[in-house]
Amino acid sequence: MINIPKGTKDVLPSDSYKWHYVEGVARDVAALFGFKEIRTPTFEHTELFLRGVGETTDIVNKEMYTFEDKGGRSMTLRPEGTAGVARCFIENGLQQGVLPMKAYYLASVFRYERPQNGRLREHHQFGVECYGSDSPSADAEVISLAYEFLQRVGVKGLELCLNSIGCPDCRAKFNEALKAYIGDNLDAMCATCRERFQKNPLRILDCKEEGCRRIVAGAPKITDFLCDDCKTHFEGVQELLSAAGIPFRIAPMIVRGLDYYTRTVFEFTSNQIGAQGTVCGGGRYNNLVEQIGGKHMPAVGFGLGIERLLLVLENADIFAADPECVYLYIAPICAEARPLAQQLTNAARALGISAETDIMDRSVKAQLKYADRAGAKIVAVIGEDELARGAFKVKDMHTGEERETQIDEFLADPSRALGL
Repeated sequence: MINIPKGTKDVLPSDSYKWHYVEGVARDVAALFGFKEIRTPTFEHTELFLRGVGETTDIVNKEMYTFEDKGGRSMTLRPEGTAGVARCFIENGLQQGVLPMKAYYLASVFRYERPQNGRLREHHQFGVECYGSDSPSADAEVISLAYEFLQRVGVKGLELCLNSIGCPDCRAKFNEALKAYIGDNLDAMCATCRERFQKNPLRILDCKEEGCRRIVAGAPKITDFLCDDCKTHFEGVQELLSAAGIPFRIAPMIVRGLDYYTRTVFEFTSNQIGAQGTVCGGGRYNNLVEQIGGKHMPAVGFGLGIERLLLVLENADIFAADPECVYLYIAPICAEARPLAQQLTNAARALGISAETDIMDRSVKAQLKYADRAGAKIVAVIGEDELARGAFKVKDMHTGEERETQIDEFLADPSRALGL
């Protein structure tokens, strides 16, 4: 037997309705905010992620699925969505179009990491990207979209954590202060933080090791080092969120895990998922397009793991019975009735009514058992008597009510015959 690769998961037919629900709300909310879908390739040239995501990130250092194609080119399965959208933005000349460019994606991403509950090596993301505006209004717009989405799908215990990591000038001053604060404690930190200390000290704040977190607990706050422009921008974001009625708290330790972030960074957390309850994260990345070869272009967005979100919703008992059950099941109980059963089934489907009939040559008892397990709302049984009378009975499986329906009337108008 060949087993599924470690860190991946099958979505079974019995669970797919949960995905349809989340993806449907995502599309609806994105459209409400004027965002249109964008689709980029599953794999890109490795250089895109080296330059865009950053060589000091865990994703690039440890987690990428990279391979050499038959032409000797280094390719990588996308570990996140933003870099690919930025490449698409440049390559297709979208900067020449109407700005802001507002796009969303529902895409699979790949990271070689230790599989955890809701965190897989292949997982799926809902993400949005807004290009062209450096205004705090764009930050607030993207955060508002995430908030609206999470509210609509039913996430409980929601909290918005907000921070600003400033511009490169702000961070240079903060990095010096952070390095001075850590000082002689560097040897007590993990190997990853010791490496980050030289290359990107800010990322030390993102470490999840308990010993490292204790050392930096009293570290300087980057918000105290913001330049006037970054400070004004951050205050503007807070003012707009307050005006929108979106509660938040300032969280100085949030820096996000990718090198392209500038200024605003944020996370939505939920107490429904345990200690590390982040369900959505994002921020501003004004320098990304320039880093991968385009002209300077401000941008802001977020990414949200769908598997992790489904865990939150399942813990909150959001999902009831599968709403995508078949509506009508027609059970032929003799060979002569099968052509008519198929004809009636096709007539119902032609009007958008979900319908099934037997394709397994089951007995009538087995067919009715199948219809019950399939969640059919209406069941009809057709045999020799029904053929002779030109009529059959339909039964409402929830109320037990039965009514007789003429075959000709059903074929002429299935919806009316079923009382829809």
